Amino acid sequence: MTIRIDPILPEQKPVFIQMMELYLYDFSEFSEDDINESGYFGYPHIDDYWKEEGRHPFFIRADGQLAGLVLVRCCCEHHQMADPHNIAEFFVMKKYRRKGVGRAAARKVFNLFSGGWEISCWMKNQPAQKFWSRVVAEHTYGNYHTFTMEDQNVTGFTFVQAAETR
Repeated sequence: MTIRIDPILPEQKPVFIQMMELYLYDFSEFSEDDINESGYFGYPHIDDYWKEEGRHPFFIRADGQLAGLVLVRCCCEHHQMADPHNIAEFFVMKKYRRKGVGRAAARKVFNLFSGGWEISCWMKNQPAQKFWSRVVAEHTYGNYHTFTMEDQNVTGFTFVQAAETR
């Protein structure tokens, strides 16, 4: 299966919004969010990805088909790091899970940006913790750190993406 990471263009905003709704529906198992009276969860930062510096939206494609999305921010929420990057949102549609699509997409995104990386998950999102633990360990050859911030109900991983691993 060929996995691609394609930048989301402004004219693809309707598809981005729809895919975010699928993601937020999936994630509601952990967030316990409800839809609004219009039938949507809503994601408040959609437009920010074209208005703010340091935000990078990507579609994940598997054999050319839309398979998910990954949103990258050039910042870290929990640590001070040089040249920081953060996985803001990561979603692979159920059809493509457990087929290596997420792993390949994550590695491709890491390789797009050198510098520090922070990936955080909600503590109750065990599937995300297991996924990121495997992907980060494999990608960094075990050269990463874990963190837990119980007051924020978050656990995660940090590492530095060196230019030579790109």
